[in-house]
Amino acid sequence: MDADTTNATATSVDTLAVHAGREDLAALGLHAPPIDLSTTYPSYDSRAEAARIDAFAATGEAPEGPPVYGRLGNPTVARFETALARLEDTEAAVAFASGMAALSAVLLAQHATGLRHVVAVRPLYGCSDHLLTAGLLGSEVTWADPEGVAAAIRPDTALVMVESPANPTLAEVDLAALAEACGTVPLLVDNTFATPVLQRPVHSGARLVLHSATKYLGGHGDVLGGVVACDEAFARRLRQIRFATGGVLHPLAGYLLLRGLSTLPVRVRAASASAASLAARLAADPRVLRVHYPKLGGAMVAFETRTDPHEVIARVRLITPAVSLGSVDSLIQHPASISHRIVPEDDRASAGVSERLLRMSVGLEDTEDLWRDLDQALDGEPVHPTRLLEQGVQVPDRTEDAEFAGV
Repeated sequence: MDADTTNATATSVDTLAVHAGREDLAALGLHAPPIDLSTTYPSYDSRAEAARIDAFAATGEAPEGPPVYGRLGNPTVARFETALARLEDTEAAVAFASGMAALSAVLLAQHATGLRHVVAVRPLYGCSDHLLTAGLLGSEVTWADPEGVAAAIRPDTALVMVESPANPTLAEVDLAALAEACGTVPLLVDNTFATPVLQRPVHSGARLVLHSATKYLGGHGDVLGGVVACDEAFARRLRQIRFATGGVLHPLAGYLLLRGLSTLPVRVRAASASAASLAARLAADPRVLRVHYPKLGGAMVAFETRTDPHEVIARVRLITPAVSLGSVDSLIQHPASISHRIVPEDDRASAGVSERLLRMSVGLEDTEDLWRDLDQALDGEPVHPTRLLEQGVQVPDRTEDAEFAGV
């Protein structure tokens, strides 16, 4: 069920979130999408099956007609792929068992062309950083600032990768300028934090859009998945990689992700409103050194504390101290200890991931309840500014934070 087979005329993200991938349900006499859990499918015409498999192996185009085998494709997963492609305004999307499986497939697809060099902008999600740095898939990475990307590109550069807003500092990149700097090299944007509700990277020139679907797309902390939105030509290569390596999305996960998309705009906007309010309060709080909140908006807030960040984690009661993000409930974690622990300490520091940084995913709870929990959690023993300076922590002028409250 490719994105170009739908006949819907809607273009609004709100409408697409509800209807994309479901356009045929009324004709089928259904209201809720069905779940196809089959791993294999009967066929009495082996000659026809051979032809379909040959065609898929040669082109990566999804076979027409009944499904063949669960690793090649699944109708429920295809509905989610169709919907996500419509939301990101791409020709196609290919889903995987996790966000890291999706990124791995992109790298393998490019490596198959003989290109193994990647230019990347820090910070990225910790495991994405590790996958590139460790060369586990044979990649060679050059880390660059956005302004240095063009100079870092080589004849063998397969990909430029960026995450904006970035995990965990929420730093933002001018995607249009970066896409122009990439020239003919594909730009991959990790859009997990923003979601298509806040930005559609292909409108700024990106060719590939990556999501850890586990986060906002699922939205309830109960499903793992990853997806790449892209043009059909690249999607065919990704389908071939997925079939060969087996990183398929389970049909039940596809169903849950499709269901999650239907409330995505409502969830993101509601959580973003609370996040903006909390970010402003934190920026004005003397117990907080610095607040990071993107101009784009969103439901993620990062902040550096004067009090021991580990004590803040230990003191929260309503907010859940846990890795991950994008759920209906609020989560908080210490990136240097968990999500970015696998990144070398010097690299963390140079990317702005300080030891005092906390990352909070704001959920759908009442804003005042969340603030009360943060307020009491921040009441630990403050570290004297002199001690902070001795530790290499730059203490900002509070007037800078005061300006933040107007954002």
